[in-house]
Amino acid sequence: MRVRLRFAKRGKVRFTSHRDVVRLWERALRRAVLPVAYSGGFRPRPKLSFGLALSTGHESVAEYLDVELADGVAAAVDDLPERLSLELPVGIDVLAAAPIEPGHPSLQEQVQTCTWHIEALDLEPLGAQRLVDAALVAEELVVARSRKGREVTDDLRPAVRCVTVVGPTSGGTELEAELAVHPRSVRPAELLAALDPVLAEGRVLRTAQWIWNDGARDEPLPVVVDLGSALPAPLADPSVTRRDHSDVRRPTGGDEGDTRFRQPLCTTASTRGSPVFPP
Repeated sequence: MRVRLRFAKRGKVRFTSHRDVVRLWERALRRAVLPVAYSGGFRPRPKLSFGLALSTGHESVAEYLDVELADGVAAAVDDLPERLSLELPVGIDVLAAAPIEPGHPSLQEQVQTCTWHIEALDLEPLGAQRLVDAALVAEELVVARSRKGREVTDDLRPAVRCVTVVGPTSGGTELEAELAVHPRSVRPAELLAALDPVLAEGRVLRTAQWIWNDGARDEPLPVVVDLGSALPAPLADPSVTRRDHSDVRRPTGGDEGDTRFRQPLCTTASTRGSPVFPP
């Protein structure tokens, strides 16, 4: 069985790299006693498949993770968002969970575009609108990129689906843009460079990843998100979870978890041939 999770990454934890996020998730799955399937070989690894990597420093309410469970395991999917969020650092919140069919294409293959909210620093809304209007009617948007140690020029215009001005911020102007990720992804900073080389990005938030089918776009796991909602104050140390605070702390047996004090998230259909953890 495979389960798809949608999660947010906001606050100070945005400075955690993608590799560190992977390790945080492995730890959270262990602590939640979720029987994840493992690969074979000398060093078994949990079978996790992440969506498009998020650049360090960027925030998101549309990150995705596919988790493969051990054979013969049925998951209580409705309980996963709350139970897993408890084991993750403040700023990483599981927003939704749903089972997916076996053989479903990977997120890396499916996602074609992403929607971003980008803060352009020291830019007035009227000036931003002029730059956006000029870019959308231009035949090409050429920027310099570093590729394999050398600088090359690329035309970003085919990958820029749309750009709109959202409004002013405390440091500049917020833009909303839908950018393609295939055959080559466009970073928010590259879009700003295409609009005006002197522009610098402030806060950047990914709000959606899109799958296109016959001209219609869908999200891998849709959920209603209030972008203006207040968030808890982020922790300075992203390795500290909600469980490590006195108001939510429960007795545990360490990082691996202790099932004496926790209700299992899953039930096994058979006690034979369904290992919860690898040897």
